Amino acid sequence: MFTPLSIRGVTLRNRIAVSPMCQYSSEDGFANDWHVVHLGSRAVGGAGLVFTEATAVTAEGRISPADLGIWKDEHIPSLARITRFIASQGAVPGMQLAHAGRKASTQIPWIGSDAISPADGGWQPAGPSPIPFRENDPAPRELTQDEIARAVEAFASAARRALAAGFRVVEIHGAHGYLLHEFLSPLANRRADQYGGSFDNRIRLTLEVAQSIRRVWPDDLPLFIRISAQDWAPGGWTLAESVELARRLKPLGVDLVDCSSGGAVPWARIESGPGYQVPFAETIRRDAGIMTGAVGMITGAAQASDIISRGQADIVLLARELLRDAYWPLHAARSLGAAPPVPPQYRRAF
Repeated sequence: MFTPLSIRGVTLRNRIAVSPMCQYSSEDGFANDWHVVHLGSRAVGGAGLVFTEATAVTAEGRISPADLGIWKDEHIPSLARITRFIASQGAVPGMQLAHAGRKASTQIPWIGSDAISPADGGWQPAGPSPIPFRENDPAPRELTQDEIARAVEAFASAARRALAAGFRVVEIHGAHGYLLHEFLSPLANRRADQYGGSFDNRIRLTLEVAQSIRRVWPDDLPLFIRISAQDWAPGGWTLAESVELARRLKPLGVDLVDCSSGGAVPWARIESGPGYQVPFAETIRRDAGIMTGAVGMITGAAQASDIISRGQADIVLLARELLRDAYWPLHAARSLGAAPPVPPQYRRAF
């Protein structure tokens, strides 16, 4: 876990990544002091790669009105402050680019989970088909093909801004029931055009987004994608389809598949437990011949290290455990007998 990993022209000091975690703390998409401290402290804490939360490529693509955004140039300076600090601590700054699709315009979690109506400051969400996520949610507007093309361009424009802000890795958010996953899953996609129906049609948007980003993202910088490896629901997206999608994405310049699961429908029956998603990363890595990241209830140093040493994944992405302990990588290094990447200001404690 503490062996450096080089991907294209970027070298991670270890195999520990801060998983994207929504903070719901922005106004009009702007990063602020909370984001500086939240992301910066994880870089100080020894992670090799620090991802922002899901960062909206359009204003309508936010999960909530309090989401981080990168849909306009004005967002760049406050993000650049964050990337400079992360890099100064020896970590690599990464950004997850996202569009919430039919799951957009909702309350921040500690207030509630209801959709926000346009009358209350929200907006009508859009998706592949006019099927709401939950029974009582407003039906999303079905995207036209012109709107799909604009969404593809929005991802590319966001990648350009991420580069200008100093990010060295970008990750496409294609998981958790958000826009790209909605197109992938037959549970959300009932279209009858070239973006729906067959497997080739349902993956079309994801491939187009990857291609559009790779056209503007430098060849020496890595491109990741997060997917839900399966829907955990009958008739949904499957692990076998994830393997084939990964095979198609690799020649387009995607370097690593971040393997999560679920989120397409609220009635999925997820069989969770410690490391429950690791087999997805292992299968995709083996069968598609691409690097993978493992995520989901990874909490212990030995557990995380074993995932890497057994070849189940190339990196581990921690979320809640790094909320509980921003310095988990430093403690993990000590427990495993590795040299912790301790900032000089903190060495007296180690």
